Amino acid sequence: MSSQDIPEENLPAEQEHAHGAVGVADEKDPFADPGLPPHEHRVQDIDERAARRSERAVALMFTVSMLATVGFIASYVTIPHDRAVYVFPIGHVNALNFALGLTLGVALFAIGAGAVHWARTLMSDVEVADERHPIEAAPEVKAKVMADFQQGAKESALGRRKLIRNTMFGALALFPLSGVMLLRDLGPLPGTKLRHTMWQKGKLLVNMNTNEPLRPSDVAVGSLTFAKPEGLEEHDEEFQTEIAKAALMIVRIQPKNIKDKRELAWSHQGIVAYSKICTHVGCPISLYEQQTHHVLCPCHQSTFDLSDGARVIFGPAGHALPQLRIGVNDEGYLEALGDFEEPVGPAFWERG
Repeated sequence: MSSQDIPEENLPAEQEHAHGAVGVADEKDPFADPGLPPHEHRVQDIDERAARRSERAVALMFTVSMLATVGFIASYVTIPHDRAVYVFPIGHVNALNFALGLTLGVALFAIGAGAVHWARTLMSDVEVADERHPIEAAPEVKAKVMADFQQGAKESALGRRKLIRNTMFGALALFPLSGVMLLRDLGPLPGTKLRHTMWQKGKLLVNMNTNEPLRPSDVAVGSLTFAKPEGLEEHDEEFQTEIAKAALMIVRIQPKNIKDKRELAWSHQGIVAYSKICTHVGCPISLYEQQTHHVLCPCHQSTFDLSDGARVIFGPAGHALPQLRIGVNDEGYLEALGDFEEPVGPAFWERG
């Protein structure tokens, strides 16, 4: 339906300032202002039933946004983070990420689509030409701005279209809850997790390369062996988290060359076990000097003396490597006699 099909008396009155001054092109001014084309009324301007249909459509979009936000929160709380689903044609994807992305996208899209549909069908679409004015606002300009604002608020029908207003406020009020829910990922607090590893009394030392328990005869003088706790496998879900705290360096030093008394007491026949995690920024230590018994972190060259309690002799590391107390069980395998006495990893004591 167009304005040509509506009787003249049913059409909304045109605003006097809708088209501005019209110029005529001539030789002196070939680019004169041609003016604005005649205004075409929309069906919502002349048919209240059509306007109400648009109102319900906008309210529906805002309601969909609210439902999508509730779905976002429900997905975040109920879907396990490691669950996968098959989505055609993408394939297998993480169920939580897919649900969060879908619901958040729908919530944002519905708010935007509702606002656009509202503006295009119910708000005034009369084009207004206004003359340029100085940047400094005169009192009459301020008065005009306030008058225009009030006129725009009136033409938006925000006060009259209560269904749109209420659903829009509901959508805008619920949507920020999505961000609030994400704050859950800031916790929970680590508690005492940083102070403990998988090592405990009776845990066997397992060779990282062969995946076999270690005997004292497997560790030669001058060799460097990496070990993990018994029961920790690479396919375990928490493998990376646990090995980052429990990884060991095992070296054998002649007992007479061990300078630190506690280190000697916690060793077995010169076999000492130290954390592989550098106390600077947590890089894995893997460079060993046989003659000096020094180990070097490849990241920032922190150097530790394994014959003297793994104290720092060079570099930015703040404290010595933690030592694991070890012994031999009845079957002749190396085992832990407890957990580390101090937390492993970078700058723990400086962080408190």
